[in-house]
This record gives sequence, C-alpha cells and structure tokens, in this order.
Amino acid sequence: MNKFIALVGMCGSGKSVIADELVKQGYNFFRFGQITLDIVKERGLEPLEENERPIREEMRAKHGMGAYATLNIPKVDKFLEEGNVVGDGLYSWSEYKILREKYGDQLTVIAVYAPPHLRYKRLAARVLEAEDTDLRNRPISEESANKRDSAEIENLEKGGPIAMADYTLVNTKTIPDLLDQFSKVMNEIGGK
Repeated sequence: MNKFIALVGMCGSGKSVIADELVKQGYNFFRFGQITLDIVKERGLEPLEENERPIREEMRAKHGMGAYATLNIPKVDKFLEEGNVVGDGLYSWSEYKILREKYGDQLTVIAVYAPPHLRYKRLAARVLEAEDTDLRNRPISEESANKRDSAEIENLEKGGPIAMADYTLVNTKTIPDLLDQFSKVMNEIGGK
C-alpha cells in the first residue's frame, strides 16, 4: 500500500526541508496551499500575507474549513496510484479529519516544530529565486509571520493537526539534525 505523508507546522518550521527529502526518496509532491498562491498570481497580486490571507479565508468560506483537503483529494488519489505522496502544509483540524477519514492508516501526519523567534528569523532571511515560480521560498517579514501565525491558530484551527500528528520533529538546530530525526521516523514508518 502506498503511503501518504502530510506535513504540518507553522510557516518557517522546516516542512519544505522534509518535503524535499521525501521527493529525493521518490515521493510525489504537492503543497496544500499552492491553490492560494495560484489565485494570487491569477489576480495579479503580490505574494504577500495581506493578499494571501483573504484568499485562504475566501476558499474556506466557499468550500468549508476542510477546503484545502477536499480540493486536493483528486491530486492525492492520482499520486497514490503512482506511488507514495507527500503533502506539504496541512492546515486545519477539519482538513485533518477529512484526510484521516478518507485515507486511514495510509496517512501519516508529521509535525515540524520550531519556536517563533527562530521561524521569523528564517522567514526574513529567505531569498526568492527567479526559478521559484511556485513561490515556495518567498521571504516573509516578522510582522507578517506573526499575523499569519495568529490567523492560522485562531481562524484556521491549525493547532489540532499539530497536536494530533503521528510524529513531531523539533527543528531548533541544523538541517542535518532535522534530517537525522526524520530518518529515524521514516525507519519507524517503513516498519508499519
């Protein structure tokens, strides 16, 4: 049975580092929130938190709090037919419940945690490269990141999936340290 790993964590926690590692291991990749960034680009807006947040909230008003899970299910199903899949950026408790109900034991949720001060420093230091057309590594100011944290926790129920994750990686040291923790988790997952 092919595996579906969903990554959850606050912005700048290190989810993309783990996603990139899974891609190297042959996993198909998608970002839950790419829908938002695609709409930002379609509307000719700058990829800034003040433009992204209303779109996220609009999508949930239109499709429910589980919007990003529901809208990505066809992609997940297609990828699972081909092999393993990693989804970067699970957001809400509703999304978690939808995915857990649909995929059951096929789904493993991994939370990536880093404290706010460290995440804000990392986010501000990001440099958007021309080839990053999906805007994965766009810089985010501390003020914007703080506002996004509040909105995700208060409005988008993000704490639930983090609390209920099957595994939690603590990203307070180096990338090699994070990848070492991740390797141990993957050894355990492989045994299931």
